[in-house]
Amino acid sequence: MAEKVRCINPQGISQPVDTFPLAPRLDTLDGKTIHISITGEPDITLPLEKKLRADYPNVNWTQKKTYLPTPVYLTKEEIKTTDAVILAVSW
Repeated sequence: MAEKVRCINPQGISQPVDTFPLAPRLDTLDGKTIHISITGEPDITLPLEKKLRADYPNVNWTQKKTYLPTPVYLTKEEIKTTDAVILAVSW
């Protein structure tokens, strides 16, 4: 009797993903609060953060850092007061 072989699709099954539209662009950065979220090893993000703070002194900068691959999410209060987010993933 011949051996029965079962094949599995290598593509897999995609799970549905919630999508959100992009936020409108800020007209100016002066007086805005921009949050920097850094995940992974903070190598290139250290001089980037220093340069951004020097080039945009009128911006209120906040930050959260983690060595994990997922970012530290903003709290509901931070979401209300934050105008933009820069997500930096580095390894």
